[in-house]
Amino acid sequence: MKDKVVIVTGASSGIGASVARAMHDRGATVVLAARSESVIKRMEKELPGSLAIPTDMTIERQVERLIKKTEERFGRIDILVNNAGQGYDASVVDIDMDRYKAIMELDFFSVIRTMQLVAPIMERGGGGSIMNVSSGLALMHLPNMGGYAAAKAALAHISLTAREELKDKGIRVGVIYPYITETEFERNTLHEQDHIETGTVAADYEMPAGDSADYVAGILIEGIISGAAQVYAHDWMATGGARP
Repeated sequence: MKDKVVIVTGASSGIGASVARAMHDRGATVVLAARSESVIKRMEKELPGSLAIPTDMTIERQVERLIKKTEERFGRIDILVNNAGQGYDASVVDIDMDRYKAIMELDFFSVIRTMQLVAPIMERGGGGSIMNVSSGLALMHLPNMGGYAAAKAALAHISLTAREELKDKGIRVGVIYPYITETEFERNTLHEQDHIETGTVAADYEMPAGDSADYVAGILIEGIISGAAQVYAHDWMATGGARP
């Protein structure tokens, strides 16, 4: 990580904030991208040498500005961590298509857009690494999680396809599957029904204890260093989500 220029989206909290801090601790120059300007500006002061660029990843011109300002400031982009995303809790028959399109725009399309903008810069610089944050739910079929899981499964699939397409350009693309993580993610999840209180989310499924954001950040960074195609929060996830 030392002296690498790293963009972290969704850097204001949770996994993104932990990744940004861990990258900085390892000597990277971190670009903090998130909608919460006041939060990332505080982080910019906390992490000397970092750069905060307020960005709504669903607005194309703001994403273009993020990439342009990073390249102008540092001359290159070595690593991209696509972490920005939002949960969606609804049964398939209750999915609100307009709200779901907004989820797909953030969780899926914005990642494609960012990869498209960053890849030529990485190629000119001799290569780079992209790590896209999917979800362990992409490996499962849990009630009321289908819409979100589908978005994250699509993200995983296109990430692994991009890996094959970009490898000859020196760009390594990977995908990480976190599971329950102790962040503010659930508070920001869109709900069509009150599934959490009624207990209908995976009623017959024993939920494991949550991981810390720092733990997930650690395995994400290990995945970038090793060049892994897929990084799992837990070994059992590599079997397709079938818990032991």
